[in-house]
Amino acid sequence: MKPAPVMTSALAGSLITSSFGAFALLATNACAETIADINGNEFVSPYRNNKVSNVTGLITAKGPEGFWIRSTSPDQNEQTSESLYVYDNGTASGDLASGDIITLSGRITEYRSSPTYLFLTELTGPSNIRVVSEGNEVRPVVIGQDINRPPTEQYSALDDGDVLATPNNVSQVSTANPELQPSEFGLDYWESILGELVTVPNPVAVSKPNQYGDTWVVGDWNKTGQNARGGLTLTPQSGNPEAIIIGSPLDDTSNPEDTRLGDSLEDIAGVVYQAFGTYRILPLTALSIVSSQTPVLPEPVTYRSDGTCKSLTVADYNIENFSPNSTGVDGRAEHIVTYLNSPDLIFLQEVQDDDGPTDEGIVSANKSLHVLVDAISGIGSVQYAYVDIDPVNNEDGGQPGGNIRNAYLYNPEVLALANPNPGGPLDATDVLEGPSLTYNPGRIAPNSSAWEDSRKPLAAQWRIVSDNSSFFTVNVHFTSKGGSSPIEGDARPPVNLGVDQQTQQANITAAFVADMLAEDPDAAIIVAGDFNEFAWVEPLKVFVAESGLVDLDEAAGVDPVERYTYLYDMNSQELDHIFVSKRIAEQEPKLEHMHVNTWVSYDDQISDHDPSVAQLNIC
Repeated sequence: MKPAPVMTSALAGSLITSSFGAFALLATNACAETIADINGNEFVSPYRNNKVSNVTGLITAKGPEGFWIRSTSPDQNEQTSESLYVYDNGTASGDLASGDIITLSGRITEYRSSPTYLFLTELTGPSNIRVVSEGNEVRPVVIGQDINRPPTEQYSALDDGDVLATPNNVSQVSTANPELQPSEFGLDYWESILGELVTVPNPVAVSKPNQYGDTWVVGDWNKTGQNARGGLTLTPQSGNPEAIIIGSPLDDTSNPEDTRLGDSLEDIAGVVYQAFGTYRILPLTALSIVSSQTPVLPEPVTYRSDGTCKSLTVADYNIENFSPNSTGVDGRAEHIVTYLNSPDLIFLQEVQDDDGPTDEGIVSANKSLHVLVDAISGIGSVQYAYVDIDPVNNEDGGQPGGNIRNAYLYNPEVLALANPNPGGPLDATDVLEGPSLTYNPGRIAPNSSAWEDSRKPLAAQWRIVSDNSSFFTVNVHFTSKGGSSPIEGDARPPVNLGVDQQTQQANITAAFVADMLAEDPDAAIIVAGDFNEFAWVEPLKVFVAESGLVDLDEAAGVDPVERYTYLYDMNSQELDHIFVSKRIAEQEPKLEHMHVNTWVSYDDQISDHDPSVAQLNIC
C-alpha cells in the first residue's frame, strides 16, 4: 500500500488559518509545549502527570465533559497526533465554541476505566484559558486523503504477527509503550490521530449496532477480508484493524438501531477517541443510512436428499438458548424448512431444558425439542425425531438454570440410530471393535475436567434406512470466549480466555475420532457444532492434526472470506464448523453458510449464529 501524504500543504494551511493575533501568540510563546510534544511518538505521553502551560489549539468539537483542540503548528510527523482531548467535567467550556483558538494550561493524564483498556491521553483541570481568536474555519481531515489510510492486517508489533497467537498476554502496551508505527499497525495508527476531527468517506457498516447504537464501519480505503456482503471476515494473520467503531453522537442525537451488515452510510465526521476498550469516532451527529444490501436474506439452499448414502443432507445450527418460551420458535422452524431445505440430520446447540432459564431442577428438554419439531412439521413435510442426553443440573455452563445441551433432529424416514443404547449424563461412550459405541448416543468423557461448566460432546452412530449404510457423528459445543480481553486492549496478544480449555476439549474429541479411524480408516465421520474458535487457532489446529479429519470448508472449496456464521466487533467470523473424514471429503461435498441471522438487523435475528448446511456422499 502506498500511504497518502502524512499531511498535505492544504491541510497544513487549514490547521493554522487564524487571525494575526494567533501568529503573534505563537511567536511570543516559542517555549510552550505543543500538542504534538504532549502526545509524543508513543502510546503514553512523555508529559504524563506533569503540568503544561500556554498550550495553543483550535477547538474542533465539544462534548458533554470536555472539548478537543487541534494544533495550529503541526510538526509533519505521522507518529504524533496534532489533537488533544481536554477534560473539564463540563465546567470550563461553556463560553467556548468550535472555531475558537485558545491557550490554556493543565495537567496531562492517562485515563482508562478498566486495566484491560488502552489509555486516553488528556489534558485535565484546564486553567488560564484565553481566547485568541474566534470564528476560525474548522475542517475535518479526510482519512485516506488528507492523512494516511489505516493498516489492514496487524494490530500491534507486540502481537508476534498474529492477534490470536498463543500464549496470550505476553506483554502490555501500557508497559512496553512501543514507538508508534502507524503505517504498519492498527493500534499505532489510531493512536497517532487520537483526538483528531476526521471524516470517514463512503462508510459501510461491518456489524450491527450494539445496545448503545455504536456501529463498526470501514471507510473508502484499503481493506482485507472483505466479503460479498460488505463485511470484513476474520482471516489468518488479519484482524481487520482498518475498521473503526462509531460511538455516541456529540449532539445528543441517537444512531439508528436497525443498521445491517453492508449498509452504506453518509460520510461521518467526528473525533477519534479511546473508550471501553476500543478506538472509536464520536460523530458530530447521528449516522444516516443511505442504502442496504439486497436481497435481505440469502436464497434458500437447493440441496435435496434422495434418502440414500449418496446425498445425505446435514445441517449445523446453534439456536441460541432455545426453550418452549423462546421468541422466534416459528422463525427457527422457517430457517430449517425453507432455507436449509429440511436436512436429513441437524446438529443443534443451545437447546435449553423445558423451563428455560428458570432454575427449578428440571433438566429434560423433551418439551423444548417437541415444540421445535411441531413448528417444523407445521410448515414443512418432515416430522423430525430427536435425541439428546439430559445433563446434570447446572453442570454444563451457559445461561444459569437453562441446562443447554447438544441435540440431534433427524428424519426417521431416512435415518435411524444404529443399535440404540443411550447413555446417561455421566456415562462415557467408548469406541468398540467394528467400530461401534458402548452407548449410542453417548457423551464423550463427561467426567473429564476439560468439560467443567461446558457442554459435553454427543456422539452417535447412524444407519441410513434405505441401504443400511452406517456413519458416525459428534455434536460439539466447546467452551466460550467469555471474559477475553478486547482485541484493541492493553494485553498483547489479547487474552483468548477459553483457549486452554478448548485445547483440552479438542484433544479429547480428536482422540475419540482417531480411535474410530484406527478401527476403520475408511469410516464415515462427521463432527460439527459450535467450536467457539477459529479454524487456524491452536485448539482447532490440534483437533485437525490429532483427529485426521478435514475441514469441510476446505473440502468444499468455500471462499475464505465467505466463511462466517457470527458477527462480533468489526469481524464476520466463523465459530461454527463441520469436519469430515477423508472418505467424505474426497467425494465432492457441498457446503453453504446460510446468513439468515448475520444479514438482518439485530431485532430481526432469530439466533446470534447462522446455520450451515451440507450435502455429503458417505457411501
